[in-house]
Amino acid sequence: MRSTIGASVLTLALTVPVQGCAQDDDGPGSNGDTGAVAAAAVSGGLSMQEPMNRLTPEEEAAGWKLLFDGTLAGWRGYRREGIPAGWGVRDGALVFTPGRGGGTLITVDRYADFELALEWKIGEGGNSGIFYRATEDEVAPYWTGPEMQVLDNEGHPDGRRPVTSAGSNYALHAPTRDVTRPVGEWNEVRIVARGPQVEHWMNGTRIVAYELWTDEWRAMVEASKFREWPGYGMAPAGHVGLQDHGDPVWFRNIRIRTF
Repeated sequence: MRSTIGASVLTLALTVPVQGCAQDDDGPGSNGDTGAVAAAAVSGGLSMQEPMNRLTPEEEAAGWKLLFDGTLAGWRGYRREGIPAGWGVRDGALVFTPGRGGGTLITVDRYADFELALEWKIGEGGNSGIFYRATEDEVAPYWTGPEMQVLDNEGHPDGRRPVTSAGSNYALHAPTRDVTRPVGEWNEVRIVARGPQVEHWMNGTRIVAYELWTDEWRAMVEASKFREWPGYGMAPAGHVGLQDHGDPVWFRNIRIRTF
């Protein structure tokens, strides 16, 4: 499903600071070159064509790196050396199957400022998430790493509240609108983190934008369940993580570039 993404299309220079909570943006000119990316995605840019899990020459020239090449190389379990038994590869996707041994999957490498792009799909009533800048200093990745929610909005109770729905910065920043595709279909997402500025994109639309470490952000954390974990969201670098929440979930075309 992935078309060629040229270096000129995917240049993303977050030159305009994003303040506060989520902002909807699916038109050009909104945030440096970000509008061009959104326009490309809306016109078919961020979808994938065969072969999956490969980079085009243009992507390689733009600095992209595969995080998933059809194998589990470069991944391990959270706070463990091996791969949790529930994670495997099937039909070109990185898949979690419940009942086989659980645990969040994380990248071996750590990332500070980056753009992460991938596709996910979830089963009926399913729940998962994508962690970023997670450290292994605590017993669970969500004690330190913010999470982009992966969810069947129609079939899971969390979908009833925007702040915990698919694409949210879980429990803190709601997406500006629901742009998820029907359950069982692939959703194309990106997470862009540059210093304190973070954006979530889904299916060509920017749905969340927020700034870490401000007084407003600290107040939101203090009013949430994350107040119990003082390290939440504070790390300038950390692992990318794919959450085991006990439900089947699929990921593919996982790639990253650093700033």
